[in-house]
Order: sequence, then C-alpha cells, then structure tokens
Amino acid sequence: MMKRSGFTLAEVLITLGIIGVVAAMTIPNLIANTNGAKFRSQFKKTISTLNQAGLMAQAQYDFDYAGTSQACGTTPATDHPESVMTFCSILNGTLTGQTYVGTVADLVRNANGKEVEYTLVKKYTIPAAYTGYHAYTLADGSIVAFDAAAFGCELPIGTQMTASVLKEADDDGTGGGGLKSCRGFIDVNGVTLPNKEVNCAGAATTNVDKPCTVKNSANEMTDVFPIVFHDATVEPASDAAKYVLTSSK
Repeated sequence: MMKRSGFTLAEVLITLGIIGVVAAMTIPNLIANTNGAKFRSQFKKTISTLNQAGLMAQAQYDFDYAGTSQACGTTPATDHPESVMTFCSILNGTLTGQTYVGTVADLVRNANGKEVEYTLVKKYTIPAAYTGYHAYTLADGSIVAFDAAAFGCELPIGTQMTASVLKEADDDGTGGGGLKSCRGFIDVNGVTLPNKEVNCAGAATTNVDKPCTVKNSANEMTDVFPIVFHDATVEPASDAAKYVLTSSK
C-alpha cells in the first residue's frame, strides 16, 4: 500500500497563525515607513514651492515676504501683487493651482460621511490662535496656513533664527523685532488625518538652532510642520521640522 504524506489541519492552522503574527508585527512598521517618507518628501517640496514664490515675487513685483506692507485684505483671494503687497498677493500672483479657502476654521474633512471641522489633533509649537490663520490648498493637496496679521517679515542680516526671534513680536509691524506674527504651518496630508505636528519623542520646541531627532514612526514623523516666513524665505519653525528638512532619513 502506498503511504500518503501531507500536512495535518493542525499544522496548517499553526503555520497560518505564525504568518498572521509576523504580518501584524511588520505591516504597521512598513506603513509608518511609507507614510514617513511621503510626509518628508512633501514637506521639502512645499517649502521649495513657497521659497520659489518669494523669489518670484521679488523678481517680478519687487517685493517679497519682508516687503509686504500690510496684512491680507478683506477679500484675500483677490489680492494681487500689482495692486497690493500682502502675503496673499504673493501666493495668488506666483503659484498655480492654489486655492484660498478662508481661515483654518473653514476647513472641513469627511468623517464617516459627515463634515467635521479640521483641527490639529496634536500640536506643540503652533499657537492656539491657528484656527484664525489664512489657509491655502496647493495643487498637490497640501495646506499652507499663516498668521492673518503677517506682513513685513524681515530677519535682519546676520541675525540667527532662534526661539526668541520666533516668539517675539515685531516692534512696529515692519520687521526687525521678531517673527511671531510671521509663523504658520504646512499640513502635507491636507485635511486627512493624522493632523499631528511632527515631534521628537512626544515633544517639539522652537529651538530651531538645535534640531532634535525625529524617528520614522507614526507617532513622531507626522504630517504637520511649523514654518516661518521672512524675506524671500520660508523655513522650519521647530526643532523637529528643522531636522526633517535638513536630514535625508
């Protein structure tokens, strides 16, 4: 009689169980690594886009973020660099595919078929008044938000970007006394969750001159990055965001 060989039902079930455990352990890490790489790449791209906007405004209209003379008007979507020097006119006049959506408080996301207000699930350095920031969506879906009082954002030559510069207000609204009103943030994932500020081990500070280390995990490498506008430049406004911009991994 020929002897048949094969796997018993118990052996098959044990093998499937082991595969399931291994998948449960590795798939979340794979997803976190993929999202982290996407968020990092998109942040660098958006920073580059905003810097190009500042340089283009300077070249075409003879003013940049430092040269803005007033806050965005009552109808920010109609601000144009040929008639008014504002942050909104820079973005309206130099970017393509952008949309002014109002304030951050006007943003909504879909949650199980219902529209809910966009909010930052976790923030560390972004001010509590961020819901009043002007908000733009770019062609790729990123959100760019900035203080509604922003204008005249100048960092004097030779001045190092520090936490005190980021926290101090301008003396006269024309730059030179601090960049508190020149801050904003980028949400590279749009209104989609997680809507959390990038951080280092559950914390982030405005000590941009001392970048911390952001791990490529779902808790630290997230989708919201604090920024600051000055002159023709946009740069990170937190130690965590600075690390992400200046590191390759």
